[in-house]
Amino acid sequence: MSLIDYLIIIIPTLLILYMGWYTRRYIRGVVDFLSAGRLCGRYIISVASVADGLSIIGMVGFVEVHYKTGFSLTFWKSISLPLTVIMGLTGFFFYRYRETKVLSIGQFLEMRYCRSLRIFAATLRSISEILANMIMPAIAARFFIYFFDLPESVSVFGLQLPTFQILIIVGLVLAIGIICMSGMLGIVITDSLQGLLLYPLLVFFVVYLLRKFSWNSEIAPVMLDRVPGESFLNPYDIRNLRDFNLFFLGLTFFSTVMHYGSWVTGSHSSARSPHEQKMAGLLGSWRGALNGLFYILVAISILTFLNHRNFAQEAKTVRLALSTRVAEEIAPNEVSRNNIVKAVRALPPQMHRIGVDQPLSEKNNLDTFYLNTVHKELQKEENGHGLFQQFRTLYHQMMLAVTMRHMLPTGVLGLFCLLLVLAMISTDDSRIYSAAGTIAQDIVLPLRKKPFTPKQHLWMIRIVSIGIGVCFFFGSSFMAQMDYIQLFVYMMCIMWMGGCGPVMLFGIYSRFGNKYGAWTSLLTGMFLGIGNVLLQHCWASHIYPFLDRQNWVEPVGHFLKVASSPFDPYIVWEMNPVKCPVNNYEFYFLTMLVTLVLFIVVSLITGWGKEKFNLDRMLHRGIYAIEGEKKPEPMKWTFRNILDKLVCINSEYTTGDKWIAWGLFIYSIIYRFGIVFVLVVVLNLFSPWSNQAWTRYFLITSLVIPGILAAITTVWFGIGGVRDMIQLFRDLKARKNINIYDDGRVEGNVSLADKAELDKIDHDKAEK
Repeated sequence: MSLIDYLIIIIPTLLILYMGWYTRRYIRGVVDFLSAGRLCGRYIISVASVADGLSIIGMVGFVEVHYKTGFSLTFWKSISLPLTVIMGLTGFFFYRYRETKVLSIGQFLEMRYCRSLRIFAATLRSISEILANMIMPAIAARFFIYFFDLPESVSVFGLQLPTFQILIIVGLVLAIGIICMSGMLGIVITDSLQGLLLYPLLVFFVVYLLRKFSWNSEIAPVMLDRVPGESFLNPYDIRNLRDFNLFFLGLTFFSTVMHYGSWVTGSHSSARSPHEQKMAGLLGSWRGALNGLFYILVAISILTFLNHRNFAQEAKTVRLALSTRVAEEIAPNEVSRNNIVKAVRALPPQMHRIGVDQPLSEKNNLDTFYLNTVHKELQKEENGHGLFQQFRTLYHQMMLAVTMRHMLPTGVLGLFCLLLVLAMISTDDSRIYSAAGTIAQDIVLPLRKKPFTPKQHLWMIRIVSIGIGVCFFFGSSFMAQMDYIQLFVYMMCIMWMGGCGPVMLFGIYSRFGNKYGAWTSLLTGMFLGIGNVLLQHCWASHIYPFLDRQNWVEPVGHFLKVASSPFDPYIVWEMNPVKCPVNNYEFYFLTMLVTLVLFIVVSLITGWGKEKFNLDRMLHRGIYAIEGEKKPEPMKWTFRNILDKLVCINSEYTTGDKWIAWGLFIYSIIYRFGIVFVLVVVLNLFSPWSNQAWTRYFLITSLVIPGILAAITTVWFGIGGVRDMIQLFRDLKARKNINIYDDGRVEGNVSLADKAELDKIDHDKAEK
């Protein structure tokens, strides 16, 4: 790293922090701190979500998965396109959520069910969210240690302090500083500014990586060099993939519907109106093109760099550096560490000849030599399987950091690091704030009998945010993450997501369902989730050794194999000493099915014949549409507007809104689903494509077309984001009246901010 690299990183970061400090002057009430005053435009929300959606943990996880599975599976993800497009066009869940005018998910749950459920659900969600996200600072800190090749400790005033903990603290202080200064308002504004900086950075790296590697002579040959059943490009040749296969796609389809609103935060209630929130969601479909393109290019660049013969010597250097650093971290003693490094150093560069040597596979690839060598050395130690599981996890996670350090030149290295620093800040502050907001609003607030003053309320949220930061610090320092990042996150989130889907979905879309069904669903999901966490975490260290001592490995393995055989090859439960045979996705799917059935059955049993919930009052619809929240008149069906109805256009839509909706429909449904997916499937029914044909398909549909779209959205969203940010500051300055009761409190299933008006409406209705 040169001085230029450091200046590239430091100057924009200081600008971001200054904007967080500047924004604090506009905080005049609780609603500003929690939901940015509900004054955000569509572009500022969408641009802010660019920064929030780009994260170190997301990039590391993406590379971790696609380095193993390639990109064949992405073809079949198009199956869910009509569903996701319909959700976006209708404003599924988030339009109604904005109509409730709630400041937190717990406030919605109390309005829909009861206060005790609000507190319990908030507790469950907070624990699950904290456990899932507390590894983010650890992954970011470890990434920068490997990226900069930093020492394990540094001397500060004569004291030797661990570099890992120092970097965790720095990242958390930056994120919590923005939160404490201006809450969600500061997060939205700083994330928007980061999004405006990230767009040109992402474009630059897309161009740089495409120029560095040749598609025809380097990328495509590496992608094609796979054994049958594990193709990286041919979606009809992936029958042997295990953790990320067609079952995973089916699970994604089902969970998308069930959990679309399970992680709502302050940003989902920060728009000027429900329609503006809906349009922000539509724009998000365009926004994601550049993020996805960047992730794919980084993944295939690393795949090519580490597996093509042209880079064999550099790949040897990367794998040696990576193995050495991971061994320094997990080896139980110095002797073991030295033996690992010595054994790995003795391995020759892997001069793999594509088309001559045996094609690579998940179990036999150029990393296998290194992993098997390390496993052999670690088996000499106590709990060798558990240590190897940690080694393998860190090896794949930190592959991105070490490879990019050796791949990028001066200047470009600084730009890449800046991109990741901005991504770290934006994800840390949003995740910490999400958990802090849930605890503050949905546990502390409803338990307190005496209302907070606005000043006390804001300080309470700040104190909780600092407490969450402390939890993240200790979790990142001492919690071992033993599986793929995506699988680990599912494992932690399952305690909340296992049972919350029916509660949220039925709660906002139906009068059916009551607190008894909700309690049953959440409790069942929690207990099954905890059981899964214990099973996955203790498998290698305790459960498998116990089965081995009891001579139960063979009979249990046989039972699992027979139980999964009807679903082979998509679900295969094979006994393994390192990893639990039933992965987190499969357990998650079973949990969702059980809780859905229980919610329906218990609600039917306990709610039969009782009065249904007043959904219109919660959504401010019909006679409950109070001033400032009047709903648009529904459009009548006519021949002239039948096409508009097809894409859910109503009287709220301007001409520009209609262009956005139709553009999304044409691009997603007609082009991506109809032409790129359905037509290709039909053509392959009559004449299956060759692997070379799939390389051309992947190049055009995953790189060229998204690249063109990304270039357009960079300019489009840049202009819209700047315009909306200027308008936001104007609206914040022009405000006159702030409702001091708009702080998240609920009385009688009604928000306290609206209670007087809604009670009057109910009274007038009763008199009539």
